[in-house]
Amino acid sequence: MTCTHCGLRPASAGAALCPECLAAGAYPPPAPAGHPHDAPYTLPPGLPLRSPVGLGRATVTLLALVAVADVFAVGADALQLDSATQGRTSDLADLATGLTGGVQVLLMVATIVVYLCWLYRVRVNAELFDQSGQSMARGWVIGAWFCPFVNLWFPRRIVTDIWNASAPPGRPAGERLIDSWWALWLVSVIADQATTRFDGDGVWEARVMLFSDLTDMAAAVLAALVVLRLTRMQHQKALGVPAAPVLG
Repeated sequence: MTCTHCGLRPASAGAALCPECLAAGAYPPPAPAGHPHDAPYTLPPGLPLRSPVGLGRATVTLLALVAVADVFAVGADALQLDSATQGRTSDLADLATGLTGGVQVLLMVATIVVYLCWLYRVRVNAELFDQSGQSMARGWVIGAWFCPFVNLWFPRRIVTDIWNASAPPGRPAGERLIDSWWALWLVSVIADQATTRFDGDGVWEARVMLFSDLTDMAAAVLAALVVLRLTRMQHQKALGVPAAPVLG
């Protein structure tokens, strides 16, 4: 039997795909639907659709760790605010702030790398679902996050295009979840940058850092939900599984 994905190599025993396509995370073609209204999306043969499930799980795990680190950072911020309000310094607060800040930086770097790998994969898949629905070139999937000014709205636009292309046929997925995540992310970034404006005013700096970590924690949770739902939509669409509407 020939591989049903690439159509070139023999399929593995008991499988519809060859070892190379299986290793690349390719999907077999979906089974025929039993009802015309449940007809799944049919992927043109030979196109390299790759599963986002593994990268999605890794991204969600790291985002969860970011949220946990933010919880500890909020505690450190509360200690700093208490000591600043009383007009004294606290070695415990300084130590807690330094430790949580270091952990946050390390987790953020790891999360950014894995998240961008996941985002690029779901973007490539989205082109196979609906290439005309992708309004920006592939290079912006990575570059949009690092270009000043455009990073305030380009990433959201890219995620929205992928989201809409991955939605079940005839069932719009909605964008409220993306809008909520992006709004909180922007607020947390702006608040983090604003802490430099309060040099010498420990009380306001501690308050802004507390607010920044709280919004960052909420943004991490919403980002994980976006990754989970988008990964699930692509997985179901690739397998031809009739999916219930995804709200948000």
